[in-house]
Amino acid sequence: MTTESDNPCLTCGACCAAFRVSFYWGEAEERGLPERLTEPVQRWFACMAGTNQARPRCVALQGEVGGPVACTAYAQRPTPCREVEAGDDKCRQARALHGLVPLEPANSPDNSQLSWPHPA
Repeated sequence: MTTESDNPCLTCGACCAAFRVSFYWGEAEERGLPERLTEPVQRWFACMAGTNQARPRCVALQGEVGGPVACTAYAQRPTPCREVEAGDDKCRQARALHGLVPLEPANSPDNSQLSWPHPA
């Protein structure tokens, strides 16, 4: 049985410092995401503050990429954050950007330890 301490995301954070996290602006209010954690992108879209930069880093990320990390808005995080899974293409791209070794996808027969479920 896997536990939260088995979650490889808790020692990574690469996806939080690799992409612009944009979403429909109404989702932030719907999820209770504090306004200080978002920035407008266009009329109908917002992004997580800090991710619309040449070197993105979400302001909700605590810790250093590749070390112990946490998301201060995890329960309210928008859809793009909820869709990334350990070992998927976005994860692999983000980890490569930060010089971290890739993870195998959770459903890979070669890597059962990554089957840690992500709460939705």
